[in-house]
Formats: sequence, structure tokens, C-alpha cells
Amino acid sequence: MFFNSSYILFMAPVLLLTMLASWYVRSAYNKWSKVPASSRLTGAQAAQRLVSSGPLYGVKIEGVAGNLSDHYDPRTKTLRLSQGVYSNASVAAVAIAAHELGHAMQDAEDYLPLRFRAALVPMVNIGSWLGWILIMIGLLLNALNLAWIGVLVFSGGALFALATLPVELNASARAKRLLSETGIIQTEQERRGVSTVLNAAALTYVAGLLTAIVQLLYFASLVSGRRR
Repeated sequence: MFFNSSYILFMAPVLLLTMLASWYVRSAYNKWSKVPASSRLTGAQAAQRLVSSGPLYGVKIEGVAGNLSDHYDPRTKTLRLSQGVYSNASVAAVAIAAHELGHAMQDAEDYLPLRFRAALVPMVNIGSWLGWILIMIGLLLNALNLAWIGVLVFSGGALFALATLPVELNASARAKRLLSETGIIQTEQERRGVSTVLNAAALTYVAGLLTAIVQLLYFASLVSGRRR
């Protein structure tokens, strides 16, 4: 009922965009991870300099397994960098490290969009599986009010994706400013590389938002079609 040929046709454009965004991220990262930063700082060293020079005292820096698994954990105030970023003195490495520290700055400042996104997490964790179950039961029993409740619950994923985009764009803007102000990047080529890597990452969040919206529209069209 849900995942048939019409679903595939409905979702095909955004799934293609998601694949292209993923390819673009890997391509940008692979290219700029081979270009050394003129500061000769690894991602971990750049992060440590930024922590020491800004309002981020107390943020810990650790290595983590995986490829592009970099993230900031606000619960423990810990920046975790993948090995390709942690120990690599490249433009891509310092860009990613600075981006994640942008999230640390948001956390330290109690940045409202970040708090709003965090508040959505419990709803999204529940809605991601409960929503489509309610839709399925509602359609099977022809209980359209229940199905519409399912659509509403499922819409939390799209709202979360929408809330994520400004948070990520703001973290990237902070990263570019931090890297320039501290001299970690110094040339126009490096600035272009940082922008390319961070813009590629931003595209994945745009693709995620569009995917969530289109999927929500698909479920809404199923329920609306049943009413007709």
C-alpha cells in the first residue's frame, strides 16, 4: 500500500538529489583533504587553537572511529573528530573541525534555533515510527481521522529537518569566520576550499529537508485520496 511503484516515482527526484549530495560531499572532502592547510595544523590542533582562543574553555577534543563521523556532543561538551579529520593537516580537516566547534559555540551561547531543534528530538524519535503506523491503521480501517493524526505525527520529521538547516548554516558561517580570524586559513585558495567543503555538507541537509517534505506529501496524498 505504502511502498509501491507510485511511492518510488513520487520519491525518485529527491532520492536522486540525496545521492548527488552524498557524492558531492565525498568528492569535495576527498579533493580538499589532499590540500594542506598553510598553518600546517591538523583538525585536532586547529580545534584546540580555536578552543583556547575563544569562549569555549572546557570543550574536550577526542578522536572517533568512522569516516566523516565528526560531531559535537553537548551533553559532555566533547568534540569528536574522525581520524581523517583529527590527524590530517588539510583544508577539509580544519573546515570540518571548525564547523563542529561552531555547534559548540551555539551550545555555549544557548543559541535558540539549536535549543528548538533539540526540543524536537523526542517527538521525532516517536513520530518516525508511530506516524506511518497510525496512517496504515487508519487507511486499513477507513478511519481517516486516525490517518490524519498519523500524518501530523509524521510531520515532526520534516519540522526537524527544517529546524536543522539554519543551525548547520550558522555553524558553517561561524567556522569560516573563526578560521580567518585566527589565521588557520590564510589564502584565497584555502577560503575557497573551506567554502566548498561546508557548502557541500549543507546541500545534504537541503536534500534531507526536501526528502522529508516530499515523503510527508506522499502520505498526505494517500489519506486525501482515500477521502475522495
